[in-house]
Amino acid sequence: MNTDNLLLTLLRLGCVLVLTVIILGAYVRLSDAGLGCPDWPGCYGKLIIPEGSNSQIEEMSELYPERPFEKDKAWKEMLHRYLASTLGFLILMLTFLAWTKKQYSSIRLFSSILLALVIFQGILGMWTVTLLLKPIIVMLHLLGGLTILSLFYWKLLREQSKNGVFVSEGNKKLRPLAITALAVLFCQILLGGWTSSNYAALACPDFPVCQGVWWPEMNFFEGFILWQGLGINYEGGTLDSAARTAIHMTHRIGAIITAIIIVYVGLCNIFSNSRYLKLTGIIVLMLLIVQILLGIANVKFHLPLSIAVAHNGVAALLLLSLVTLLHHCVSDKNDLF
Repeated sequence: MNTDNLLLTLLRLGCVLVLTVIILGAYVRLSDAGLGCPDWPGCYGKLIIPEGSNSQIEEMSELYPERPFEKDKAWKEMLHRYLASTLGFLILMLTFLAWTKKQYSSIRLFSSILLALVIFQGILGMWTVTLLLKPIIVMLHLLGGLTILSLFYWKLLREQSKNGVFVSEGNKKLRPLAITALAVLFCQILLGGWTSSNYAALACPDFPVCQGVWWPEMNFFEGFILWQGLGINYEGGTLDSAARTAIHMTHRIGAIITAIIIVYVGLCNIFSNSRYLKLTGIIVLMLLIVQILLGIANVKFHLPLSIAVAHNGVAALLLLSLVTLLHHCVSDKNDLF
């Protein structure tokens, strides 16, 4: 396998792994398995999931009496950790190749940034457990995952373009719009993470109104206190109804603003002269429609696990579609790494 083919293969594998880890992380969080293993990096002191025999359960109960062993939740959490570790190994391999093989020297900066991010992501994963699902840590963990995914996909697009596949259009006119849409979507996804980590998704059980009115009682100050102290177990949420409602309504308002901006950007691309931009614009709008419908379904059907996980997954795909738009707005000669 030549240098280009190996790099493209590793980048594609990286994209698939990161996306899988993000979706699996959402599944773990939404199925209340985030503390399925109360310690880190192992699970009840072991790197392999305990079988759950009577003697093992008794031993684990002595270690963590406040957290009874639940095999299903432990498996979900550890599978997430195993896949995340595999991703870390892949990034370590990329970094090793970049710094030891001359033919890969062009990805030194890229791989080094990824390595730093994945190390910090591992620390955030540890803090997610040791700080008992603190919302700001959970949200930063999500941000780290999305950043790694975006960087992997961006590098894949740029390398493919250099090899004549999905070549960048270099459309400078649409670049500010693409960057704006990407930034706004990032913020909206983080708002979604804040909503989920504070268990505010069902604070408004109806749609389009909330609690039967257009503007219910809300406490924005309490809802957006980022650091809420140590030693608190955030599983199930700690905020009162008014604070959770404020978070939920902010996410709804953010969704409207995000949708307006993305629709405008998508239409600008559809009416451009580029075949690639037209296609990408159509994909962006299709994903946006699906995402909006999933968001409404989450409320209408009271947050079923499958729809909630799909809402997270489509958000990541929508992000990648906007990264693709940005790719077509930046010439191959202007790569940062």
